[in-house]
Amino acid sequence: MSAAEATYPAIVLGGSGYVAGEFLRLIDAHPRLSLGAAVSSSQAGEPIAKTFAHLAPAYPDDVFVSIGAAIERLRSAPHWLVLSAAPHGASAQLVQQLLGASASAGVAMTVVDASADFRFVDAGEWAKVYGHEHSTPALIEQFTCAVPEQLARIETPHAAHPGCFATTMLLGIVPLAAAGLADEFHVSAVTGSTGAGRTPRETTHHPVRQSNMFAYQALKHRHDPEVRALAKAAAGRDIDLKFVPHSGPFARGIHATIFARAKERVTSAQVTEALAEYYHGSRFVRVEAEPPRVKDIAATNYSALHALADGDTIVVCSVLDNLLKGAAGGSIQWANRLLGLPEEMGLTAPAAGWL
Repeated sequence: MSAAEATYPAIVLGGSGYVAGEFLRLIDAHPRLSLGAAVSSSQAGEPIAKTFAHLAPAYPDDVFVSIGAAIERLRSAPHWLVLSAAPHGASAQLVQQLLGASASAGVAMTVVDASADFRFVDAGEWAKVYGHEHSTPALIEQFTCAVPEQLARIETPHAAHPGCFATTMLLGIVPLAAAGLADEFHVSAVTGSTGAGRTPRETTHHPVRQSNMFAYQALKHRHDPEVRALAKAAAGRDIDLKFVPHSGPFARGIHATIFARAKERVTSAQVTEALAEYYHGSRFVRVEAEPPRVKDIAATNYSALHALADGDTIVVCSVLDNLLKGAAGGSIQWANRLLGLPEEMGLTAPAAGWL
């Protein structure tokens, strides 16, 4: 294999969580990535296949390792990729440790963080949302956070992916704000149970979640300030946002209904055209003639938008898979771009039917 076709070993942080499981699956299917280390403090030494039985064919003998064991492997390759699915607050410290170790080892390292630790450009704003000081504020300027389709160029060495709810909203909101069609948005969105992570809680326990739907953290969800900040960065305009998230009775996917007050009377065709023009050439964002369904995109990196307008009211339905386009898949898009690879590499598999 030539240097131009060399593979990049990837270190996956937070290795036993749902997003990490998707990172591991995508790495196995990616022609230019290989697994360098799956880091899990709670499962170190345990087989990956014990936690992710569906990944046994890909990783029959691999085990989770400690962060120290991952660092010991750094000199074995000239350029490493770090994909972090570690918990908010812990991710930044692990990333700082790895970047320091890579510098000492004289190897290159590219980081994409799927946690919330590098989603705000100001450590003070981050602290307001998460309730404590940022652990590595000096690292923030090395990261850019955005939906990949909403940023043409990235100037920093590392990237962060917005949250899954945030990505779903931003896909519909930013084109309308950028076109000057609207700046006041109300969103009702329903997420699958995988969005709550692997650790069971009362609201994710199957008897509570099955055949049920309920709102939570209405008008005060942490993705609200995240979306407002990222929308301004992408569209160049301030927006007003009111967001009500819901827990749904399915495992994967998010369905968001975005209501906007149009600045001028507008038709469905005009809004659809604005979305289609904004995402022209974007492989993973489809603007559809009919309302999208969660099962059409579940377990893929694709997302779907559908727009309607009635005078001064705009409605956009936005659908994606929370673990892929909303987390691991979108992060791999960033990794591909930062590594100089085609952005769609390893991500184009269609949805499985009848999930």
